[in-house]
Amino acid sequence: MITTLLRGLADLALPRACLVCDRQVVSGFLCDVCWLQLPALPSPRCDRCGQPRHGDQCRLCERLPPYVRAARSVCWVPEGVGGAAVHALKYDEWHGIAEAMADRMSRLAWPADVVAERTAVVPVPLGRVRLRERGYNQAELLARHVAARWRLPLWTDLVVRVRETRTQVRLTQSQRSMNVHAAFSVPETRRAPLVGAHVIVVDDVLTTGATLNAVGAALFAAGARIISYATFGRAKTPADT
Repeated sequence: MITTLLRGLADLALPRACLVCDRQVVSGFLCDVCWLQLPALPSPRCDRCGQPRHGDQCRLCERLPPYVRAARSVCWVPEGVGGAAVHALKYDEWHGIAEAMADRMSRLAWPADVVAERTAVVPVPLGRVRLRERGYNQAELLARHVAARWRLPLWTDLVVRVRETRTQVRLTQSQRSMNVHAAFSVPETRRAPLVGAHVIVVDDVLTTGATLNAVGAALFAAGARIISYATFGRAKTPADT
């Protein structure tokens, strides 16, 4: 209670400016106007992967393994408000914005079976080098708030990176897949809760799906029955531009 009171007094004494438009905000990091301008994924969307549909072919579903039930994202990135929020969380150490981002992630619409079956939330893990450099895992911050809102367990030590990988920025789709192939594993001692489970994997952005698929493969190999993906941002495919 004391911490909350002190934080509130600090916000009144030193009001923040919105990260995007510089409007004054009493609390938080983006103003209400900018949050309303999130570039939402347009409808109609694929019921499985949540990607906007262009005709009968879904370009994202074809990249997902058969054990991936569904994928959902809040908005397009990297442009606009969504990109600014991801950048602030991932690179500018604005940890507090994760709660507002996760709040929007937690309100995404899912197929009824996903809502009924989801067992736990698992963040995409960072490698040791990157975690040491950054000091925190942005996917874990998001996953923690999402799990709290869904009232599900958060399994932060379930999946581990077994090797360091290059940054995925500027890599092609095939290069991304090769970069993270077999980069994740689930220790034998942690596999029991996974048997038959429907796990929701959380990350900040879905670009080609390579990283999420690599984590999903490790979970499936360790006993998970089915996996779904939840991210704040999603990169457009060529059909969406």
